[in-house]
Amino acid sequence: MYLGKKVVVVLPAYRAALTLKRTLDEVPMDLVDEVVLVDDNSPDNTVEVARQLGLKHVIKHEHNRGYGGNQKTCYDTAKQLGADIVVMLHPDYQYTPKLLTSMIALIGNEVYPVVFGSRILGKGARKGGMPLYKYVFNRMLTFGQNLLMGEKLSEYHTGYRAFSRDVLEACPYHNCSEDFVFDNQMIAQIFWHGFEIAEITCPTKYFEEASSINFSRSMTYGLGVVHTSWRYFLARTGVLGWRLLGERKR
Repeated sequence: MYLGKKVVVVLPAYRAALTLKRTLDEVPMDLVDEVVLVDDNSPDNTVEVARQLGLKHVIKHEHNRGYGGNQKTCYDTAKQLGADIVVMLHPDYQYTPKLLTSMIALIGNEVYPVVFGSRILGKGARKGGMPLYKYVFNRMLTFGQNLLMGEKLSEYHTGYRAFSRDVLEACPYHNCSEDFVFDNQMIAQIFWHGFEIAEITCPTKYFEEASSINFSRSMTYGLGVVHTSWRYFLARTGVLGWRLLGERKR
């Protein structure tokens, strides 16, 4: 609980058995009320490890839905638990849980409704081992997205995100893809509905057990990002509507 607001951390998991304990050990449980793990039908024993570690809310998809589908279950469950603040933290230990306190405080004090942990602010990405081709694509895509979407983020591709309940209620995230481009489509929804996004510097770690998509999947993701950015541009300039964004309420 933070300033009377219920805090729920959601963990979209896939093959996280080897890294889950390290992740949970750094979660500030004095601030976090509930932790939800959604396993996307992992072939390893992620679910068993989660239960051994004492997690009460463990959900396993009967079939692999994809990264976006996993997040949909995460956010639905957090809202059902009465969350006022929801933080998505990857259980692969690529992002440090030690930033949770700062992210929760920014939302709990109503400074910002959305907070991203940015690997690009500072030198965290390359220092933490981000492959050069991913870093270059990240910078190129982000530059284009800022132009098309009329915003100014340092990174659109981080998986470390915190939201107020109002954001999750306003954004029709079930309209988004079940795959990795879900993240960018949801950003489009966030901006469309008038919410601001804060960013804080986030170190990151690339190592064998950390989840990462390969070059081919990265290219597919990149094309999806470009499509999302152009569709948003056409919508915000009034040229062509986009059902994915939903009806503006702000």
